[in-house]
Amino acid sequence: MRAAIESTISEFVNGHGMRQCRYRSEDKADVQHVLTAIAVNLERISTHLPPAPARQSRSPTALQGFLDWQHIPRPRSWRVATHPAG
Repeated sequence: MRAAIESTISEFVNGHGMRQCRYRSEDKADVQHVLTAIAVNLERISTHLPPAPARQSRSPTALQGFLDWQHIPRPRSWRVATHPAG
């Protein structure tokens, strides 16, 4: 049990800079320690969560379907300029 506690303290000191506090008052320092502990717990929980499912591509719009049906090539991005600047 002591080894687990020592490793947690080491993680706080070396990984999150808990040896020096950003604040002078005891109340603010307590808030910093609590928020840092919450962040460490969230990091630990996130390692055990399953990966997020891959996003599915959106279905084509009516215009995109029409262009595909007519075999009209369309740019990969509609923001690409198709006419000469001038």
